[in-house]
Amino acid sequence: MQEAPTKNQTGFDLKFGTYEQAKAMIGAKSEVIFSDVEVNVPMIKYYAAHLEDANPSYWDEDFATQAWGGVVSPPGMLMSWLMPLPWKPSGRGAAPLLATQVPLPGDTLINVSTETEFIRPIRAGERLNVTDEVADVTPEKQTRLGKGHFITTVATFRNEKGAVVAKNKNVMFRFSF
Repeated sequence: MQEAPTKNQTGFDLKFGTYEQAKAMIGAKSEVIFSDVEVNVPMIKYYAAHLEDANPSYWDEDFATQAWGGVVSPPGMLMSWLMPLPWKPSGRGAAPLLATQVPLPGDTLINVSTETEFIRPIRAGERLNVTDEVADVTPEKQTRLGKGHFITTVATFRNEKGAVVAKNKNVMFRFSF
């Protein structure tokens, strides 16, 4: 029987359950999460300035339009566009990470790997959305950190027209010390 979510040292409301319950979630998808802001040139320039990245794709609108169809977002900003604003009048909070909703034993999460594939450039003016899908849950493994399960999720990023712009494969390890 699955327990109610509990706050713990991760700061997430983890769901607890068995490996069999977790395996049943393979293929489960999150709700669509829409960006609070559109991809925009001021944030792109601010980001590039902090990295001292002189790529004209971020700074020169004429060059970027000729090369890419508009100013493009640096790859490192992908997750930034979907981060929820820290406060809004509606009070709507961020949706929980799908990996935290997979019912498993263990009260600690650590990110193991992330791999992003960009399908095409992300342009200023686009408004992104993302869905996350549980791709795999391993049987219990023994690691130096302890016994636990690896959870693989795949996030698909789309623009407002539904075109896929990027995919992110993420692996987390859920365990107890």
